[in-house]
Amino acid sequence: MRVLVINSGSSSLKYQVRDTGTNEVAATGLIDRIGEDAGGPADHAEAMEQVAAALAGELADKPLDAVGHRVVHGGERFSEPVLINNEITRSIERLNPLAPLHNPANVLGIRAITAKWPDMPQVAVFDTAFHRTLPEHAWRYAVPDELYRQYGIRRYGFHGTSHEFVTARAAELLGVPLAGFNAVVAHLGNGVSLTAIQGGASIDTSMGFTPLEGLVMGTRSGDIDPSILIFLQRQGLSADEIDTMLNRDSGLKALFGDNDMRTIVDAAAAGDRRAQTALDITSYRLAKYIGGYHVAVGGTHALVFTAGIGENSAEFRAQAVARLGALGVKLDGAANLERSGAPRVISAPDSLIPVLVVPTDEERAIAEATAAVVLSS
Repeated sequence: MRVLVINSGSSSLKYQVRDTGTNEVAATGLIDRIGEDAGGPADHAEAMEQVAAALAGELADKPLDAVGHRVVHGGERFSEPVLINNEITRSIERLNPLAPLHNPANVLGIRAITAKWPDMPQVAVFDTAFHRTLPEHAWRYAVPDELYRQYGIRRYGFHGTSHEFVTARAAELLGVPLAGFNAVVAHLGNGVSLTAIQGGASIDTSMGFTPLEGLVMGTRSGDIDPSILIFLQRQGLSADEIDTMLNRDSGLKALFGDNDMRTIVDAAAAGDRRAQTALDITSYRLAKYIGGYHVAVGGTHALVFTAGIGENSAEFRAQAVARLGALGVKLDGAANLERSGAPRVISAPDSLIPVLVVPTDEERAIAEATAAVVLSS
């Protein structure tokens, strides 16, 4: 099946055409500056016209069979990918308050496809769906119940498509049945999330009501004392100013002045104290979460690194794992330095917990999920 995978942002539209039978990527691209005064398309419908034009040659002899959309927030309604119709689109739209920067753009992408190809099957694949298996003691916050009942304030978790994809491949690599596989999966990119896997399912995850909670990220703060927000508001900062600070001006960017891990690692190696402090804080927080999730799953079968930093920064992996000596985790230095796009074990033979690097491929996961939904409908 030939699937067009759409990742629609507020001012951009990423796309990829993938054949789920051969896993061949036939086309990929990005339309940006949507709605901006910079020569970009006026709206997502116009962006979709540009995508169609770019794909015209590909579509001529091998037409598309379906479209799969990455949708950031599925709330409590969606626990698996679904075939899109008008009611589903409206349901996604009703979740806009939970993801105001993402879901509205996702809906615009869906409506653009509907307008361009009204008979094309479309499937929504939700970032939050994999985490719908969280038990209540993991997803509930200790706040008044009406906040959950009225506003849906609870832990949702994100990066679920990536975590699910990587979990299955890690279990396969180790020869462990997925239903009996316990793991700690570290999705380390500009956004960072850790997930505790028990029996192949998510039972806890570091991101919460929004992707801001949890670990130190590229520009996001991760966990901080909530009273800081109240203090800052009393100092005269607006809600929008606080939001911008925590989501766009914090994390590695605040600690070092740059959120590129490669730059930070190089600067630390050259003796830059701020860079080393940024690495110390980030690796310490990560190791703390790994230890906690090892307990949560009842003993992990593997620690799995994925995404941009997790897959490519041997230096950061080494710093994080060096803090896990109490768990008997050890890296094989040569294996950790190996450059490979394949899933692999990088731990030492005497490590009590295997350490894996498993590349993620969210587009492939979305394409496969889309094909499965369409074929079963």
